[in-house]
Amino acid sequence: MLAPLYLASQSPRRRELLAQLGWEVRVIPLEGEWVDETPHADETATDYVLRLARAKAEAGWRRREALALPCGLVLGADTTVRIDGLILGKPRDADEARAMLRRLSGRRHEVHTGVAITDGSRTHALCSTSRVWFTTLADEDVERYLATEEPWDKAGAYAYQGRAAAFIERIEGSASGIIGLPLFETARLLSVFGYPPFP
Repeated sequence: MLAPLYLASQSPRRRELLAQLGWEVRVIPLEGEWVDETPHADETATDYVLRLARAKAEAGWRRREALALPCGLVLGADTTVRIDGLILGKPRDADEARAMLRRLSGRRHEVHTGVAITDGSRTHALCSTSRVWFTTLADEDVERYLATEEPWDKAGAYAYQGRAAAFIERIEGSASGIIGLPLFETARLLSVFGYPPFP
């Protein structure tokens, strides 16, 4: 009997992706656990998402202990978009979302997703990097998309699995990683802790 798998994320997308593998996870909200998501000077996008994934997994472990939940594994993840040497996180407002979408228009960018798993004594992490090509967006496309409210809480101000799919000409890499949890890397990490890729 496997110990529980906990998800230190409120993201329904990550929960759905784990369910795709057959995992029923318990979500641990990181209430009272603050993770600094400010990029460090000279920090690469890969280092950035790996740092945040580890921090979220370890914060989730502390929260699990505070809630006196049974021992198990805690998974944390973080996704960011990189273009022109810039890390694009979640937009703070419509103006920032608009600027992000215009920067991505007609160009290729990278999506980096770090995933980390901890058992309280050790933490292992991996990163998935994918490339995404956007079509050229007219101003009305950007405004129509902003009106859907889909860009909020999404790195780079778009959701690959949502209406923004109409903007994406092609990808190279992990579709699940672009959505927010690379399943291949997640399965590899689970194996490090003696868990099968799916229950």
